[in-house]
This record gives sequence, structure tokens and C-alpha cells, in this order.
Amino acid sequence: MADYEDFDYNKPMSVRIWKKMLPFIGPQRQYLIRCGALMLCVAAIDVIYPLLLGYAVRNNIVPRSTEGMGKLLAAALILPAIQGLFVRFFVASGLTVEVSISRALRNAIFLHLQKLDLSYYNKTPVGYMMARTNSDTSRIGELVAWGLIDFSWSVFYCVGVIISMFLVHWRLALVVCATIPPLAVLTWIFQNKILVVNRIVRKFNSKITGAMNEGITGARTVKVLVTEEQSLREYGKITGEYRRYANHLAFLRAVFIPLVLFVGSLATAFILGYGGYEILILGADLSILAIFLQYAGGFFDPVQNIANILTELVSTQANVERVSGLLEQIPAITDRPEVTKKYGDTFSPKRENWEPIRGEIEFRNVTFRYPDGGENILEHFNLYVAAGTYVAIVGETGAGKSTLVNLVCRFFEPTRGEILVDGRDYRDRSQLWLHSALGYVLQSPHLFTGTIRSNIRYGRPEATDEEVEAAARIVHADRTIAKLEKGFDTEVGEGGDRLSTGEKQLISFARAVLANPRIFILDEATSSVDTEMEMLLQHAISRLLEGRTSFVIAHRLSTIRGADIILVVHGGKIIERGTHRELMTAGGAYYELYTRQFEEEAEEQVLLGH
Repeated sequence: MADYEDFDYNKPMSVRIWKKMLPFIGPQRQYLIRCGALMLCVAAIDVIYPLLLGYAVRNNIVPRSTEGMGKLLAAALILPAIQGLFVRFFVASGLTVEVSISRALRNAIFLHLQKLDLSYYNKTPVGYMMARTNSDTSRIGELVAWGLIDFSWSVFYCVGVIISMFLVHWRLALVVCATIPPLAVLTWIFQNKILVVNRIVRKFNSKITGAMNEGITGARTVKVLVTEEQSLREYGKITGEYRRYANHLAFLRAVFIPLVLFVGSLATAFILGYGGYEILILGADLSILAIFLQYAGGFFDPVQNIANILTELVSTQANVERVSGLLEQIPAITDRPEVTKKYGDTFSPKRENWEPIRGEIEFRNVTFRYPDGGENILEHFNLYVAAGTYVAIVGETGAGKSTLVNLVCRFFEPTRGEILVDGRDYRDRSQLWLHSALGYVLQSPHLFTGTIRSNIRYGRPEATDEEVEAAARIVHADRTIAKLEKGFDTEVGEGGDRLSTGEKQLISFARAVLANPRIFILDEATSSVDTEMEMLLQHAISRLLEGRTSFVIAHRLSTIRGADIILVVHGGKIIERGTHRELMTAGGAYYELYTRQFEEEAEEQVLLGH
């Protein structure tokens, strides 16, 4: 499987990459400018504090005088209050920026995912899309908001401190500034190393999460196959690698932090040495030493902070690339501009221009291969299905029965040739026009979190409770629902996991009935219900399909003897077609499938004692 998390963290800072985020960052510029202005004020007050201390030393402490103490105390009380007010507003603005950018990115991703075709979902892991929607967007929003705030304060504070130091005593200022180059070199060397190792740690952390997920979801299989020791060994191997790199990361940080502190201590030592000389020998003012000790003590954190933020910008480029890569993913199936202009798109349909669908479908000289395949599945295939025709598709597991259905639904499009709906190439109309006329019941149906009633109503939100219950009665789901504690108001759980597969299929049948489609697709839709329920469903299906075009992928061949046409699929090719009688008379592949299944069912009945 492709490594979707691969990214070169050694890339330099790229403006081109970050430009892709401007549409999401731009609307927050008002708050970003406000944050920058507030941080300028906060940094200015931080720069003033040591000057106040110097004033107190020079005018009150050294001369042992209380003159001007009132103003000094007032300033000492008012400035923190003002600064606290600024902090309150920049925190509010920062949170607004973070949440707004993350929300805008998530909405854009979710909207774009609705536009992507099924082939993208077939080849892309769900975890990849979830990570882009959640963790990547959060990281980008967090860095833009708080990274800007920290960076602004650090830059403003450093500039303010340097200007103040040179104004107070330029020679001591040079002593402090002399320690900046070694600190910058140390930070650059260690941040690069930390960044590379941190990437590996995060990658192994993802592997641990995946292994844990597999261990939990596959617990039954592990116990049945008695592979607990093997699972533990594989998990231990991953966690062992994680520990090795995590220890290396801790070592780098354990060396880096003391070195930074050592450089800061050197600056303090130089200030004490040279400042003491100035005071004792040259008679300089003691307040100068007090100011410089304060500045030196707080100067190196913002310098290191700037380096950290720049490193984070490079690191977060991975998140930006992944998010923008998803947003730039071009759907394999799109409507032409003139089609969209007339029929609208998924989110702004022009239903007044939609022609009613009768359900006549024709494959005209269709050749098809999957986008990632090298072999044609269909070649020069022709098939005419009149409106209201019942088409059954049969074949061994993996024979390619779903290919025809996917083409009919326009989940994929022909490589060559045309598929006509009601006499026109379906690419001349919008995807939503076709999809709105489809009723699709899968072998493993998906239910959404909520009640049974809301799931049946999902395709028609405006349907009344009476219509929902009537749809359930048509497919005999009402009996099963009545046995549940809260009936139609029973919660189905995530993905319908509180219900059996058979119960989920019944609800999906009712949902399809309520939508009242012109074209029905049933993908082995009765394979997970018992024989008695299947007989009831077959009766309901025969009523349901009357007057509608239907494509039924059959599990039990005995259920599709009444089909108007049966297509036999083998190796991705249509090898036989005809009615049940015609295919049985021909004695070919269908005959073999049917007789073998009939014998297996007969043996099963004998074993069950029927």
C-alpha cells in the first residue's frame, strides 16, 4: 500500500506551499491584524518592566529615597492590568482565528469529498481522509493563530529589548548580542535533528494506532487462530522502534536545553563581569546592571521561540500539502460546463430543467476498463434494456458482477462508447439527475447514526411517519421493527451496529422503497436474511419492481427465474445472456451454476432434517 504519510520534512520554508492556505487565512485577516497589534502592546510593556526596575534602583533603592514611589507603584499596578486586558483580547482573537480556519478547512474538505467519485474512495484509506479532515486542519489552524501570536511577541520583544539596551548602554548591549550567533547556530543544528526524528516518532505513533485498531477489531480472529503470541510480537516490534526513536528525541532535547541555558548563563556572566567593572572601576550606574540582568534573563526565550516557530512552519508544510492535495484532487467523473449550466450541480440543482426518467437504458458499443486496470472488462458491449425490464446478473464471487451496475449508476463511465438513458447519453445530463432516480440496496448496507425512522426517511426527509411505516410494511420490515424495544424510534448505533445484517437490509429496503426510484439496483440484497424472510422479501420485491427498471445481482439463482434477461458474468466478461428457460436449455455456464446450487440447497435441507 502506498505510504500516504510520506513527506520530506527537510524541505526549506516554502511560500508557494503556504499560499494555498490564503483563501482560508484571508477572511481572518481582521483578527490576525488585531492579534499583531495587541502583541506589539504586550511586548512593549514587557520591555518597559526592566526600565521601571532600573528607575527604582537609580532613584529609590541606591539613594534610599521614597520620592516618586507613588508614580512607580501606580505604573507597576496599571501596566499589568493593561497587559492583562490585552492578553484577554488576543486570546479571544487567537481562538477565533484557530477555530475559524480549522472549520473553513474541514467544511471545504467535506464538501470536496462529496464531489469525488467512488474510484477515489476505493483506493484511498478512510484513515487518510479522517486525518486530513481532523488532525491536519487542527494543526494548520493552531499554527496560524498561536504561531503568529508567539512569533509577533517574540520579534517585537527582541527588537524592543535590543533598542532599549543600546539606548541604555551600547557596550553591554554588544556583549549580550555577541551570544546570539552561537545560540542561533545551536538552535538551527538541533531543531533540524529534532524535526527529522520527530517525524519518525509521529510515523511510528500512527503505526501503533493502526496496529492497536487491528488488534481490537480482529480480536475474534486472533483468538480463533490462536495467534496472540504472534500479534504481541508484531505489536512489540513496532513499540520497540517507537521507544528507540522517542529516546533519541528525548536525548536531543536533553542536550539542547542545557546548551541554551549555558549560553544564557554566559551572557549573564559577561554582564556581571563587565557591568561590575563599569560600576566599580568606572563608576557607572548600578541601575544599568539591574536592567541588563533583566533583559539577559528574558532575551533568549523569544530567540529560541522564533527558531521553534520557523521549524514548526516547515513541519506543518506536510499538513498543508496533504490538505491541499486532497482539495486539489480532481473527480474522475464530472459534468460538462454546459450540463451544469442547464441542470445544476449536486449542491445547487436546477430541478425545473430535469426531464422525468422512464428507465430505458442502452449500452452502445461500450468498452470499459477500471482507471487503475490494464485490461478491458467490457469490449464493444451492447445491451438494450427497455423501461420496466428486470435484469438479473449472476456469476461466481469476484466475477465482476458489480461492473455493469457501477456503469449504469455512473459511478464509472465507459472508456469508449455510450450508455444511454431514455435515448440520450447520460453524460448529457447531470449526475444528480440520474442518481436521484436510483434506489440502491447493498449486500452490506450502511445505516447512519440515529433511529430506524430517520434512516428510512434519509432519502426523503419530507416523508411523513405514515409513509415511513407504509414503506416498512411493503418489505415486511414492520414485523421485525415491532419486536424492538422502541420500535421505529430504536437507535441503530454507529453504522447500524446495534442491528443484525438482516435487520439492516430490511431497513435499507424500506429506505429504497420510500425514495420511489425509477431504477432499482439490488446487490445480493437478500443474502443475509433467513429463508423464510427471503421468501417474504421476494414477494415484496416482485411487487416493488413492477413497472421499474431493475438490475439485480443475484445470490440465490432460484430467486431470479422470473427475470426478463439474465446476464452471466465470468472473469469480468458477459459470457451468456437470455431468460432462465433459454439459458437452462443452452446447458452452458448458467445451467452449471444453477444445478450445482440446486444440489447444494437440497443437501442443506436434508442435513437440516427438512
